[in-house]
Amino acid sequence: MDEKTREKIYYNIWKSTQINDSELFKKLHDEILEFRTFFNKNHYRFFAFWDKTKKENTVVISTHGIIKKTNKTPMVEIERAEHLKQQFYTEKK
Repeated sequence: MDEKTREKIYYNIWKSTQINDSELFKKLHDEILEFRTFFNKNHYRFFAFWDKTKKENTVVISTHGIIKKTNKTPMVEIERAEHLKQQFYTEKK
């Protein structure tokens, strides 16, 4: 990923900490979210979930990312995020 693309993604991550923007986050399945950035005609998607085990500190965990080529999010990517979420909680115990 080039530097300008990274800067745009970092900016959107920062922006998401300041405001709740539905253009940035979309709920996909159960607790899996899609963090979205559009830059230079590419759709960058990072899959994530909220770790709310500590009530005072909620953390967003990103499992992986893709460059999206179609309108529909591939189910295999959602399943991968679900698997990584389960693995995270198993290892956290």
